Amino acid sequence: MSAHLFCLVSERDDLSLLPALAEAGVDGFQVRAKSLATGALVVLARSVLAAVRPAGALVVVNDRLDVALAAGADGVHLGADDLAVADARRLAPGLVIGATCRSRAEVVAAADAGADYAGFGPVFASGSKAGLPAPLGVAAVAEAAGVLPLVAIGGITAATAGEVRAAGAHGVAVIGSIWRQPDPLGAAKELVAAVA
Repeated sequence: MSAHLFCLVSERDDLSLLPALAEAGVDGFQVRAKSLATGALVVLARSVLAAVRPAGALVVVNDRLDVALAAGADGVHLGADDLAVADARRLAPGLVIGATCRSRAEVVAAADAGADYAGFGPVFASGSKAGLPAPLGVAAVAEAAGVLPLVAIGGITAATAGEVRAAGAHGVAVIGSIWRQPDPLGAAKELVAAVA
């Protein structure tokens, strides 16, 4: 799992920016569009792949192993209520599999089940997803590091990305720090520099 900066992508984002984001060094994209029907989600995943693959970026699909396989994505990211990591690993031995984790014990369990990386968070308060638990903080990243590559998520900015990397995170995942900025491409370049 090589990506250091994941940009989450939904059908609401400006997909025309994806090639430039990938060229700027965003090396991972997670397709996350919970309201789309399956067919539309496959179409979205294929369009993201077509936009960023030429630059060598990794593409994973959130929640849906079937969509990841149908679209030809590199992997799938599974939350606590999704298909079990062990089942996904059995069904798709060649895919990159990420698991959402909130503690070192959960990271260890994900590793034992066959995950390639752990999405870890929320590290800071985030406005991108309703109903998130309290922020874990940077100390929790340090405590959980060293088992699987950790991708820190939740309120990450260019200012804090270096801090979580220094604490042991392999990389970061962002939504608002790119898509809600006046200049998404400029914001992405700042994040790329921060996680380098």
